[in-house]
Amino acid sequence: MKHQKVGRKFGRKTNQREALMRSLALSLINEGKIKTSLAKAKELRPYVEKIVTKAKINSVTSRRAVKSKLGADNKNLFDKVAPTYKDRSGGYTRITKLGNRASDGSQTALIEFV
Repeated sequence: MKHQKVGRKFGRKTNQREALMRSLALSLINEGKIKTSLAKAKELRPYVEKIVTKAKINSVTSRRAVKSKLGADNKNLFDKVAPTYKDRSGGYTRITKLGNRASDGSQTALIEFV
């Protein structure tokens, strides 16, 4: 039974899913916006927003927490992204649907920082 199970598996094992989310989050933080499938964008949104919320504090503890999630100390996150949302209490990202991909027909989306 799948009672109270949250999140998509994407046909991957746990460590592969974590690596996928980490990679997508780093790309979004460094580039500002990325184009991906709609399902991946919907999974990425809460993952990134929790990281940005922690990064707004900008203490040693929050830097270590972010490093444990991303696998790398991201200066771009603490220097550029987090200070822009200092007064905002949430909703840092926007998902825009782009239509279906020509090759496999999957829905694509653009996820970007507001």
